[in-house]
Amino acid sequence: MFGVQPSGYYAWKQSPKSKRQIEEDRLTGLIKQCWLESGCVYGYRKIHRGLRDAGEHCGLNRVYRLMKAAGIKAQVGYRKPRLRGGEQHIVTPNVLDRQFDPAMPNQAWVTDITYIKTHEGWLYLGTVMDLFSRRVIGWSMQSRITKELVLDALLMAVWRRKPEGRVLVHSDQGSQYTSYDWNEFLKENGLEGSMSRRGNCHDNAVAESFFQLLKRERIKRKIYSTRESAKSDIFNYIEMFYNAKRQHGFNNGLSPVEYERQYFNEAERRLVN
Repeated sequence: MFGVQPSGYYAWKQSPKSKRQIEEDRLTGLIKQCWLESGCVYGYRKIHRGLRDAGEHCGLNRVYRLMKAAGIKAQVGYRKPRLRGGEQHIVTPNVLDRQFDPAMPNQAWVTDITYIKTHEGWLYLGTVMDLFSRRVIGWSMQSRITKELVLDALLMAVWRRKPEGRVLVHSDQGSQYTSYDWNEFLKENGLEGSMSRRGNCHDNAVAESFFQLLKRERIKRKIYSTRESAKSDIFNYIEMFYNAKRQHGFNNGLSPVEYERQYFNEAERRLVN
């Protein structure tokens, strides 16, 4: 058939791969590894950058071609949830204005949301951090990204800290933070809202930095089997390690808990004297 002898066909089939094919198979394996380590979200540009940083010399177009051949695709972003009819969309000014070093606890808190991949689906984590010590004072984890996620984290922060004065609470302009319920909670608890300018992640850089730290030190290369196992591990990181033990450069090498303890001890000594 097609003028090809059976012996020639089987000889061709059993012939070793070319050097180019071997190299492309190796490169495809590295691409898959980089893609998996990103949580299956990176596109060809970020994967190319990662390979280049690892010392691999390959062109951007080649990475694109190999990803397409292997069926590897970037994860597209989530569509922003539509607000329900009649729901208010409340945006507050950027009062914090990147003043990330308050003089004492409970002057300024920052809050944000991130996501963690599990075999059951995404787990969303909302946190509240006191900028004075970089201590995570409130957190909440749920399977859906709702306003209840952020309200529960803020409720924990208020319950734990019981602030006596007015606290500035800074967030981005996500729909969870622009809801009527969020703003009512701020008012009822003596909290003042502040929001990043739209599209400017640096306005909430400290909260973003904590999430990068969490993922680098605990979550990297992990895909949890269940949301409950992820919750347990993240709780352990926040409460048992990060707050209580992790040395923090901003705190002169002290953990957030120890930094606050020394502050309150010093404040008490000043009162006594």
